[in-house]
Amino acid sequence: MADCLFCGIAAGDVPATLVAESEAALAFMDIFPAVDGHVLVIPRAHHDDALGADREALAACIELAGEVGRAQETALGATGVTFLSCARPDGWQSVFHLHVHVLPRTAGDGLAIPWPVEAGDPERIASVAERLRAAR
Repeated sequence: MADCLFCGIAAGDVPATLVAESEAALAFMDIFPAVDGHVLVIPRAHHDDALGADREALAACIELAGEVGRAQETALGATGVTFLSCARPDGWQSVFHLHVHVLPRTAGDGLAIPWPVEAGDPERIASVAERLRAAR
């Protein structure tokens, strides 16, 4: 896509600090890092988000994200890794090219889960699960 920032990075037309690459995906440093070592992984081919991407693009991204996460543990001393991919505006997506954030984590790094962690109603959980199964 001509106006897609990440397509420009994948094509080599927009500069980025590369970390790793495969035939189908590319990993580069996020210029707005949530923590030191924050990396973005994208498919080379344009897909708006994970919901519209094909299996090959999704697999290429998560495979490369795993490699980057293991490198973050080794090189940065991360004791955990958070993988995050947002889809569509209400899902917090701001750049509309599939991407996976790979965030190296350590205790006390200041990042927090953005929603309250509390038990849900079991009947409601079962009802929603049934709706999801029916929609597949």
